[in-house]
Parts: sequence; structure tokens; C-alpha cells
Amino acid sequence: MGRVGELARLTEALARPPAVLLVEGEAGSGKSRLVAEAVRALGGTSGDGTTKDGTPPAPGAASPRRPVLLGRCHPLREPEPFGPVVDALRDAAALLPPPAELPPSTGALRLVLPDLAAQLPAAPPGGGTLLSARRLLAQGVRALLTALDAPVLVVEDLQWADDATLDLLVRLARDLPPRLALVVTYRPEDLPPGAPAPGAAFRPAPARTGGHGAGAGHGAVGAPVRLERLEPLAEREVAELARSVLGPAATPELAQVLYERSQGLPLAVEEDLRTLAEGTLAELTPAERTPAERAPASPGRPTADRPTVERTGGTGGRAPTGDLAAVLAGAEVPRGLRDAVTERLARLGGNGAAVVAAAAVLGVPADEELLTAVAGLDAEAGADGLTEALHAAVLRETAPDRYAFRSPSARQVAQGRVAGPRRRVLHQRAVAALGTREPRPLARIAEHTLAMGDRPAWQDLAQAAADQAAALGDPGGARRMLRGLLDEPDLDPRRRGRAALALARLAADDVDPAASVQVLSGMVADPRLPVADRGEIRLALGFLMAVHSGNRAGFDRIRESLEELEERPVRAARAMVAIAMDERDGAGRRAGEWLARAEGLLAANPDEDVSAAVRATTLTFQARDADPAVWDRLDELPRDSERPEVMRQTTRALYNAGEIAIELGYDRRSANLLEESRRLARLTGIPYLECYSRLALIRLDMLAGRWDLVEPRFARLGAEFDDLAMAGAERSLLFGRLAAGRGRLALAREEFEIAARFGQRESQVTVALRAAAGLGGLQLLEGDIAGAADTVGPALATARQADAWARTAELLPVAVEALLATDGRAEAGAVTEEATESLTDRGAPAVTASLHLARGLLLDADGDPEAAEAFTRARDHWQDIGRPYEAARADERIAAALAARDRARAAERMAAAERVYLELGATTDTARCRKLRRDLDLGGIGSPGRRGYGKRLSPRERQVAELLAQGTGNQDIAQALFLSPRTVEHHVANVLAKLGTGRAGTAQALARADAEDAAAEGGG
Repeated sequence: MGRVGELARLTEALARPPAVLLVEGEAGSGKSRLVAEAVRALGGTSGDGTTKDGTPPAPGAASPRRPVLLGRCHPLREPEPFGPVVDALRDAAALLPPPAELPPSTGALRLVLPDLAAQLPAAPPGGGTLLSARRLLAQGVRALLTALDAPVLVVEDLQWADDATLDLLVRLARDLPPRLALVVTYRPEDLPPGAPAPGAAFRPAPARTGGHGAGAGHGAVGAPVRLERLEPLAEREVAELARSVLGPAATPELAQVLYERSQGLPLAVEEDLRTLAEGTLAELTPAERTPAERAPASPGRPTADRPTVERTGGTGGRAPTGDLAAVLAGAEVPRGLRDAVTERLARLGGNGAAVVAAAAVLGVPADEELLTAVAGLDAEAGADGLTEALHAAVLRETAPDRYAFRSPSARQVAQGRVAGPRRRVLHQRAVAALGTREPRPLARIAEHTLAMGDRPAWQDLAQAAADQAAALGDPGGARRMLRGLLDEPDLDPRRRGRAALALARLAADDVDPAASVQVLSGMVADPRLPVADRGEIRLALGFLMAVHSGNRAGFDRIRESLEELEERPVRAARAMVAIAMDERDGAGRRAGEWLARAEGLLAANPDEDVSAAVRATTLTFQARDADPAVWDRLDELPRDSERPEVMRQTTRALYNAGEIAIELGYDRRSANLLEESRRLARLTGIPYLECYSRLALIRLDMLAGRWDLVEPRFARLGAEFDDLAMAGAERSLLFGRLAAGRGRLALAREEFEIAARFGQRESQVTVALRAAAGLGGLQLLEGDIAGAADTVGPALATARQADAWARTAELLPVAVEALLATDGRAEAGAVTEEATESLTDRGAPAVTASLHLARGLLLDADGDPEAAEAFTRARDHWQDIGRPYEAARADERIAAALAARDRARAAERMAAAERVYLELGATTDTARCRKLRRDLDLGGIGSPGRRGYGKRLSPRERQVAELLAQGTGNQDIAQALFLSPRTVEHHVANVLAKLGTGRAGTAQALARADAEDAAAEGGG
């Protein structure tokens, strides 16, 4: 994982001896694993016929088996001269030719290889001095390696090699036997001080004269030297590794914690994953696990295509494996990483240890001056200590004159080695040193004060630090300090009230609402608070619940705040604006009334910020009502106000209008609005609006046919924003559609049901309508007609109650089809007419397209030939909007409607639909399209006739293989591809036989087969 390029280069070099290969990387970076994989790919074997790692050679290895000799250097106080090379040669017993066929010089090895003495010639004369003995030994080693059949000599951990071993290997490298590949691994941070880099030491000697060419005489002078430096894994590679082990439990937030703990060190990642796979998942009962979790957790499992942990922002959804990210964040440092860090720390001198202890206490990147002051050293000793820590790879330079540990876990290990009394002294020095800087970093000073145990002083500093952070434009930092302050059990009531009110006023843009909701919920119950302060806190709590957590119970808190805010009319007006946004249970009909009341209060108590909220909400309602005038009014919004709340409301209005524009079918306009809202949110520091804008842009990607971008963009977004309800709802809606299109029907159902639960809680009806459309469409696909009708019925009632027909583009065709299938022809017609009438004088291209489709369904049910024309109008609208999948669905309907009377045009439309499905990767739709084409006898789409595929997968087998690789069961495959279970069993057997794997290895085998096909085509 993450070593594909390095593996390819090493394998290629091993296959073309002579070669010297140096693999450099810190402890735990995967050097040994990489070399083992390269040897395995080459078909290399040890003396007993197994590969270097003890397993049989990989099937279909690219080259004949080659002997592999492995030796390791050890960190011994007095290492044995030539020890690793001698250890490697001991494994050559089964590989040696008869003694008579060996060069006489190999007899020099009798003394160091007594177990092989009987297989070696007699010892040569000489060797009276240490120098001559070493020379004879070097000649014997080279001669023995030359006599073997293209060996690979691997020497691990060169940083611990003794001088004799190092000299021997350098001599060997500079006069390499013609068929030998020498592989050396080492840790650069553990090389002896002043030692030259191995790359320079192993550089080939100058070419000799005398006619010796490469591979002649005493060897190939100038054999190529390749150096591979193993860098830490990137965050995306850590996430991929996590998914391969944990499957759907590997959420983006878990991958982020894994990366932060390990900083990409493979050993640390692997140990954490092993702990999670063997511990946390094992604690779940089978009934609590998702289907993917019930499969064995192992590195061989196929990569999951999405996380299933439901992130609800406090909405009560189930996380199938618990909060693995939280479990991991509080776990001990992985043993391998702990041992590696401890080993480095133990080698530090006094100054180096002092600087490292200071860095451990400071906890954030620090400059040399601060590290030196906290360590209690003078400037020269501080520089020496820092240099020592850098050379030992304990610290690294993160920016010019900024130094920190290589990972949080390394800091944790170092901090644990600093005794309590010593830590207190270091914290005191940190407070003194930081106190001399301007501006004073109050948050950091407060942190060190708290670590010293001085809670009263910390409370004063925390309040001041929160005020400083807010003034400097860091509301997130201010909120963190205030939440910590409010957690204090003995906090003075007046300070508690002040801190709670400050937190409430900062809560609107909170990207971590769950933490603030918990604190504010406790505060509103405090009877010591002034009534008006309690009202403001209750208003902020309602905002967080309703807006961030998608919980419309927050509107109850906002309504309750009105009475408490009588003496603060501006805040009461803000509460009224918020209440107007609730469109559930008939509340939407009073929206205009609430806005009018707010404007009345503002007339007597002008306030620019709340007036901006009224303006943004009014524009949102115009967009929601599909009022064409709204688009010009959006251009009038202020974009350069110095008031943060005015800018926040501008950004909010742009986002709301952009998101609603998707529902209406103005996709290009929506993209422009969302890009602007995303940019403004970033500039003005409103993270939740940035997140929501990017979510909507991902949805536009999918609607435009860019399905392959959805999952990676969600993964990146999830790593940044992990606790917003809308992120969970949108993820489930889009991932549900992806899963349905790709044939993973059980997964699609799970996603749509999660989205439906979100929709039930939210104050806006859009998620509920889309979830019903997704689930109802899936039920129709599965043949559950009654279930589909039960799903769409309440959704239609919700649309009617909220007058949300302009946002029913996804729901209407599904509802009409479900009603027609349950003999509800009259109701289907009435719904279509009601939606049509509601859209008079409104601009909603998407719903217009859906209404054409719905009318086509009604006409088709009546046997009216005009159905094809209605479907054609729908298709044309979808093409104008820019949604290829919806246009293809309409084309498919056109073909079915025309099949009986215009076969040529029907075949043309069916072929067009099928091409789009193939391009999108819509497996289920492709299979349905092909089945319908066969049922209607419309012929193929340029098929050359049946052919034999030999060992390659046929197109149908390819579809089956892709579904198997995603963990799809036979029953789901049968439904997705419109095949019988018996036929699926036949295809599955063929696929597994051709790929030479079991079900669990399908993903890897399929990727390998694709690579081989690509290589074959390239070679041709």
C-alpha cells in the first residue's frame, strides 16, 4: 500500500543483475516488507524452496526462482565481524554445488561457516594477519556468491553493521559478481555520527582496463546502484489501508486520527488497525454488525466503497462500530512506534534530552529560542541539543525555525518519560518565556498554567484568552476556551454567566455543534442566570439544534426564548427570523407572519445584522417558491461589508439559493452561487457554510455524470468537517443512488433509510422528499410495489402541506409509477395536475421535466401513443439542464413506448440510454436496459456476435466480478443484473475460476487482471 512505484523499480532492478539496491527509511517505514514483496514478485526462494518471507512463491511469478540469502545486523555492543553475511550464507547449504566445482578461495569460509565445512574446498594458505584474513574472507564470499545461480543477497539494518561487515559489503558492491543482486536496508537517522551516506560508499569503482566487460572476469565493474527512500504514507494511503482492513468502519474521521497518530508510518498504522480489527469489531455481536463488518477483517478484504458509520451531529444515529475514531484517539501509542521512539530517546545526550523534554511540554511547533529557554540551557547548549534531537529524528523542522515531534504519538512517548516534578518546572519556564512575547499567547499560557495545577489563575487566563481569540478572528479557539471554562465545577456564577453568554454569541458558526449543545443545554437550566441572558443562550441552543444538527426540536427552544427576550427586542427579532425557517407541520404557512413581526421590531430598534438575516431569509423563501425574480435580487446582496454578520447572511443567502437551484433544475446557476458561497465562507471564516456549499457542489458533480468524483470528494470533506448533520444526510442520499446504480441494492436501501431518518427530524422537507424518492424507486426496482406506495404516500402529503412541489423533481415520477402499479390511476393523475397547477408562474425546469415524464407514464398506462412525445420532452429538458442519467432514463422510456410502432427509433433510443449507463458505470441500469432490449426484440448495439473469451472475463462476467469485488451477495447480484440466481451462481463460479481466487480476493485479483490486460495491450 503506497509503495507501488518503489516495488516496481526494485523488482525490475532485481530482475537485471548485477545490481546494488539501497532501501532507506526510518524504523517502521516498511523496508523489510518492500524487499520481501519485491523478492516474492521475482519468484525468489530461500534454501528450502520458500520465498524470503517463508511463503510459497507467488503464482505466475515473472521469473524463475532465484536463491535469496538474508542476513541482519543487530545493535550489539560488540557485533560479530561479518555476522550478517555469515548468517546469510548459512542458508546456502542446499544451493551449493559439489566442493570440486567451487573455487579454492571459498575454502576461506570454513572457519566462519563450520556447518558448511564439508561442502567447501580445503582452506587456502595464508591469512596470517588480520588484514590478509579479511582479504581472503572477502574473496571467498565473492567466489561463493558467484558460484550460486543468480542469488539475491539481502542485508538488513546496515546502520548497525560493524566496520568489517561494512568493508566487506563495499568491496563486494564495487566488484559485484555478474549475476548477483545486493540489497541493503538501513535507517538514515541511526547511522553513526559523521558516517558517510551508504549511497556514496557503495558507488561503483572506476572501470578497470584489461578487457573485462560487464559480466566478465572478476565481475561487472560499475554495476548500477539504486537508492529508494521510503517516505511516510500520505493521508489518502492511510485511509485506503484502513478501508482494506476495517471495511465500512473506516470512516474519514478514523483515517484522519490514524494518520495524525502515525504521521504515515506504516508500522504504527498497521498496529492500530490490528488493535481495532481484533478488539473493537470483535466486541460487536453478529446482529449489530453491517454485512461488511460480518466479513473477516483482514488486509485481503476488498476495499469498501463507502463508510457506514452514521455521523449525525447528535441526532441519535447508530455508529455500527462505535466511535472508533474516539477509541483510537484515546488509545496507547502502538508498541512498535513506542519502542522505536524510546530507542532514539535513549541515545540522546543531556542537552538533546533537555530540548526534547521542552518540546514535549510545549506540545506545538516552537522556535529555537523558546525551546532553549524552556529547556533551561544557554544559547550554545540549546543549539547543540536541538541539532542532536534533529539528527536522531526525534524532532523535525516543520517550518523555518519551527521544530516539533514527528508525530503526536512520538510526543506522547517523550512526555511520558518526563517525571512530574520536572514537568512542572518546564511548564513554569514556558509560562515565563511566553509571557515576554507580544502579543501574549494567552491560550498557550493558560494551558501551561492549568498543567501546573493553578486553576484560579487558569480561569482568569481562559476568559482573557477567549476574548483575545474572538477579537483576533478565531471564534473556534474562543469557543474551545469557553467550553473548557464552563466545564469548571467551582466557577463563580457571574463568570459562568458571562462565559455562557459569550459562547452563545459565538455559536452560530460552530463547526463542532455537539460540544456546544451539551454545554448550553446545561446552562439554560441554571436559575442563577439573568432572564434575558438565559433567553440568548436558549436562542443559540435552538440554532445549533435546528441548523447544525438537523433537529427541528431546536425550533421549540427558539420559541421558548421569545418570552425571555422581551427586554432585548433585537434578539427577539432574530429568533422570529429563525422560526420562520421551519416549514414542517404547517409552520411554513406562518413564515411571512414571523418575518413581518421581526421587521416590526426592527423598525423601532434598527439593527443592521438582523436586517441582513431578514433579507437573506426572504430571498431563501423566494428561491424555495421558484420565484424567477430572486436571481436578480441575489446580485444586490452586499459582498464587502465590514460587519461579519452581514457577510455571514450574504453567504447564507447565496448557499440557500444555490442549493434550492439544484432542486429547481438550474444546475449551472447553482454552481456559480455555490462557488461564491464557498469562497465567501472561506474568506469570512464560516466553516459550516463552506462545508454545505461543497456538499452541494459534490451533488452537482453526480447529477452531471461525474460519479467517480463523489466518493473521493466526500472523503476529503469528511476529514475536514466530521460533525454536521447535513453531511450525513447528503452522503446517504448520494451514496444510496450510487449503490443502487452499481447494483448494491441492500447497501442502497440502508443508505436511503438513514437519509429518511434524517428527513424525519429536519425542519426543511427537502431531504425527506429525496429520501422517499430514492427508497421508493429502489422498492419499485425490487418489485415491492406496495412498499413503494407506502413510501411515497407520506412524502406527497409532506410536499402538499409545505407547498414544496417545486422541489419534487426526484419524487414525482417515482410516486406516479408507484400509484399506477397499485391501481391508483386517478390519484396519480390528480397528483400530476396538482403539481402542475402549483408551478404556474414559477421557474422550475427540473420539476417541469419530471412532470413531462409523469404525464408520459399516465399516457403509456392508457395505451396512448402520445406517451413517447411526453417522454421525449422530458429527455430534452434533462439534456438542457445537464443531467445525463435522467436523460437516459427518459430515452429508455421512449424506446419502450415506441417499440411496437417504430422499431428503428426505439432501438436508437435504447442504444443511446445504454451507452450513457455504461459510461456512468450504472451496472443495474445497464442490465435492465439490456433485458428490456431483449424483451422488446430491439437487437444489440453494434454487437459482433457471440465470441469466446478464453481465460478473460466476458462483459457479463466483468459485471459480476465488479459486484463481487464490492462485497455484493449472489441474491443482490441477481436483482441488480436481472438474472436468475442459478445463472448468477454459474457466472460467479466462472469469475472465480478465471481470476484464480476466492470471493474475498476478487477485488485484488480483478485489479491484477486489469493490470495484466493493460500491459498486454501496451506491449502489443
